[in-house]
Amino acid sequence: MTNYPDSYYAASSNRDIDYPSLTENISADICVVGGGYSGLSTAIALQEKGYSVVLLEGSKIGFGASGRNGGQLVNSFSRDIDHIEKHYGSDTANALGAMAFEGADCIRDLIKRYNIDCDYKHGGFFAAFTEKQMHELAAKKQLWEKHGNKKLSLIDKSGIAKIVNTEAYVGGLVDEHCGHIHPLKLALGEAAALTSIGGQVFEQSKVINIDEVQQADTTKSIVKTDSGSVTATKVVLAGNAYMGNLEPKLSRKSMPCGTQIVTTEVLPEELAKSLIPSEYCVEDVNYKLDYYRITADNRLLFGGGVTYGGGDPASIERFLKPHMDKIFPQMANYKIDFAWGGDFLLTLSRLPQLGRIGANVYYTQGYSGHGVNTSHLAGKLLAEAIHGDSTRFDVFANLPHYPFPGGRLFRVPFTMMGAWYYGLRDALGF
Repeated sequence: MTNYPDSYYAASSNRDIDYPSLTENISADICVVGGGYSGLSTAIALQEKGYSVVLLEGSKIGFGASGRNGGQLVNSFSRDIDHIEKHYGSDTANALGAMAFEGADCIRDLIKRYNIDCDYKHGGFFAAFTEKQMHELAAKKQLWEKHGNKKLSLIDKSGIAKIVNTEAYVGGLVDEHCGHIHPLKLALGEAAALTSIGGQVFEQSKVINIDEVQQADTTKSIVKTDSGSVTATKVVLAGNAYMGNLEPKLSRKSMPCGTQIVTTEVLPEELAKSLIPSEYCVEDVNYKLDYYRITADNRLLFGGGVTYGGGDPASIERFLKPHMDKIFPQMANYKIDFAWGGDFLLTLSRLPQLGRIGANVYYTQGYSGHGVNTSHLAGKLLAEAIHGDSTRFDVFANLPHYPFPGGRLFRVPFTMMGAWYYGLRDALGF
């Protein structure tokens, strides 16, 4: 049986429900594969629309990135709207820009409607190390305001202390439209929401094969596990970085990447409040960025780094502690209680991949580091498309989904070379 990694989230999630494994051959309108945010949000939206939904998770709800991430509701996409306009045209940019801030609202709506206790706090801060980065944030503010986010304000050096207690930054951008959560509590709350409205959830039920069969005048899919199956009219593949090679067409066009997080011991309340007086989540704007926040029980949670191809460095604490101490020298003598890693899924374009395979199978993957918000947007779009309106879904589906150059063998070294170049630019301040 697969258990959660030894993380702060697993230790503090207060999980009190174990869902059964699938041991029968059952039927449903929709079978969703993957018990993270993508699958859960899709399943809830479809169940709310009147479909019968079965969700299959190969491990535990929130086992993957949905239960391990930094917990930050970061707006827009990994490639911002100006990049999208330059490469895909103004119509596509405007359509995606209209959806760029919707994911956070989807999360807040689920929290409110289903009374999900996930330590939600509003507000976030993008931190700049250099004046060049400040100019970039000023441009981002104009861009995001153009597409509807009016909750932004630039902060100069004199205002930093009210946001975060460090000398590391020259300024930054406040986004009151984002926020932060306990990610595993959110995933577990969404699973409980799904079952409360009639959806079925099965854990430890890894999908091994999907077959198509003809039944009367309808083509259906049989989604098989080791000990059962689901016959469904539509299937949604939402395993993201933990899908494995179930559908090779998808795995060729994406690459798992690891990111790591540490969490300190519980801090004195006065110290915790002094570190981030605003109670915002914070991330810098380097290519290989760091991100952090204060948890509900007054720990500093600090993450960053990328390991291309997935997995973790030999010591996560040795890797991240110097980054944390650079921002907060006052934390040097406080110990780390938890250190863990997890994989997100990177695409070559850095844009999410939504689409169809044949008549019955839909998929979503590849949020490239912006998965908390975008996965919830994707769930809403998938439900709209399956219900008959694919207008917004097709904006994403029509984007080109490129394989990595050199195939699976060379995608890691090629991507590492690009990351090294941008990391050098960050270090030199270019």
